[in-house]
Amino acid sequence: MDELLAEGLSLMLYGMGFVVVFLTLLVIATNFMSRLVMRFEPAAVPTVPAKGRAASPSASGQPDDQTLVAVMTAAVQKFRADRKDQ
Repeated sequence: MDELLAEGLSLMLYGMGFVVVFLTLLVIATNFMSRLVMRFEPAAVPTVPAKGRAASPSASGQPDDQTLVAVMTAAVQKFRADRKDQ
């Protein structure tokens, strides 16, 4: 019984050690790749709109509310029409 318990504990320690070593190597590799990518492709600098001109909602990537409401309304109507056909 003592041999079985000792073998189980050693197997547990080897397994946990392997996981710690693997995760450490994974973090090191990820940091290295991140630095390598940032060296060749630096982060994009956001552009500032010219003075006197406000940025339009579509230029910022945010859809305006009217477009969003129209798309949602069309989707609900199509869903209801499809449900009626079934």
